[in-house]
Amino acid sequence: MATVELLFSALPEHVRTARLVAAAVARRAGVDEAVLDEVRLAVGEACSRAVGLHASHGISTPVRVVLTEDEKKFSIEVADDAPRPAAVAAALSAAAGAASGAPRGEAVPEEGVLGGEDDMGLAVISGLVDDVEVTAGESGGLIRMSWPTTPAPEAA
Repeated sequence: MATVELLFSALPEHVRTARLVAAAVARRAGVDEAVLDEVRLAVGEACSRAVGLHASHGISTPVRVVLTEDEKKFSIEVADDAPRPAAVAAALSAAAGAASGAPRGEAVPEEGVLGGEDDMGLAVISGLVDDVEVTAGESGGLIRMSWPTTPAPEAA
């Protein structure tokens, strides 16, 4: 299992770098070329969301992105350190539960439960990624996304 970890200051200008790194690692991991734009967009949305949460809570710690290549899937985790009240954490858990069984784009709880930007960001991510899990609590939040991979052809 190959892993790349990226830490970046919670500044909007670093989101582009995270997108580029994620696309490069996804390509190397064997994610289908047709899906790479979705990977870029989903990572950009998750990282922008984390940057916004850090800014709104006055948090100076870096945003963490972990890219993992397994045998049959490529996973990305985007973590923030913004604390969430119990009601928001429960709404995010409900969103994650809906994501596991809901059709694409229907994984976000009822509008207004999380707050406008949070709702929209999660809606975009759930529309782009079939396998997404969102968790949050007092110590921060995590968005875990994954895509299937195809093995690289053997070199002759």
